[in-house]
Amino acid sequence: MRIIDCAGKSLDLSRPRVMGILNVTPDSFSDGGRFLSPEVAISRAREMIQEGADIVDVGGESTRPGAKPVSVAEEVARVLPIVRTIAETFAVPVSIDTSKPEVMREAVAAGASMINDVMALRAPDALQTAADLGVPVCLMHMQGRPGTMQREPSYSNVVDEVAAFLDERVAACEAAGIDRQRLIIDPGFGFGKSLDHNLSLLKNLRRFADTGLPLLVGISRKSMIGMILNGAPEHQRLVGSISAAVLAMESGASILRVHDVKATMEAVRVVSAVRAAH
Repeated sequence: MRIIDCAGKSLDLSRPRVMGILNVTPDSFSDGGRFLSPEVAISRAREMIQEGADIVDVGGESTRPGAKPVSVAEEVARVLPIVRTIAETFAVPVSIDTSKPEVMREAVAAGASMINDVMALRAPDALQTAADLGVPVCLMHMQGRPGTMQREPSYSNVVDEVAAFLDERVAACEAAGIDRQRLIIDPGFGFGKSLDHNLSLLKNLRRFADTGLPLLVGISRKSMIGMILNGAPEHQRLVGSISAAVLAMESGASILRVHDVKATMEAVRVVSAVRAAH
């Protein structure tokens, strides 16, 4: 059994857990602008938790392909009231989806108990900040930056290269004083990857799970699903997203980062029931 201490809120990874996505941004790829109002965002958090979300992941800066960066002040203004209210109101851990050390500090002070960083703590001072804050950290692979990452991504062997990158970031974290027990890895589906790259990662996901570190997978509604489904728009990618989630669970994923919490929880329950059967 693997239990992660999220600042006093325990996350038991003996079964797959569901992380509900809460983007308080105007430009996220699937739900940009829907939850900008604090009241609407908190209502959505409550709904996801009632549907079974084990974690709520709050993000104030879009990282979709082509996204433009926002200032620290703007990101803090977007996420802080939401993080504080969720942390004070609900028992589940709150994750802060950010690459900025300043936002990490402010969010954890407001009650966030996990850091989810698409830059894998590569921003200046991010490693030391995460070490000082003492909360679990998810390290994600991304080739390039959001603004340019989907312009002809290239790898000699995507599985080997993503695995090597994550190994290097885990080593950097440990060298900075971040305990391995606090680390989670994410191969970064859609972040500087073509459809073929994403499919290779999903097919070989067990390699990442076999590191012994908890594996987070975020495929929900992504363009890879749309491409497979002949150009289906985001709101028509539910079945494809659940199919990918089940494949990820069967390959050892510990945390599924999703938009559709209720449907994913139903898939988790079915998979968990089969695993528990004699």
